[in-house]
Amino acid sequence: MESMANNVNITPLHDRVIVKPAAAEEKTAGGIIIPDTAKEKPQRGIVVAAGPGKKDEPMTVKSGDTVLYGKYAGTEISLEGADYLIMRESDILAVV
Repeated sequence: MESMANNVNITPLHDRVIVKPAAAEEKTAGGIIIPDTAKEKPQRGIVVAAGPGKKDEPMTVKSGDTVLYGKYAGTEISLEGADYLIMRESDILAVV
């Protein structure tokens, strides 16, 4: 698990969260190396920042939570050389 030392200098608004996606799998369970063009987008990541929530809906995820999200959820952004996803809390399917 990555350390949270790489705090981002951005605060999401309302019910949005910033997620650092997990690395895509390099090999299959059988040891076959997967080329970059065939790698599936990760659907797991770590919340690095969370907004304050909506007026009548407080946030249920917090920074440091490992979450599962939909395959095409969020918008890809690049901050300080690292790739992140910014998405609504409702795009998060589960906390693991």
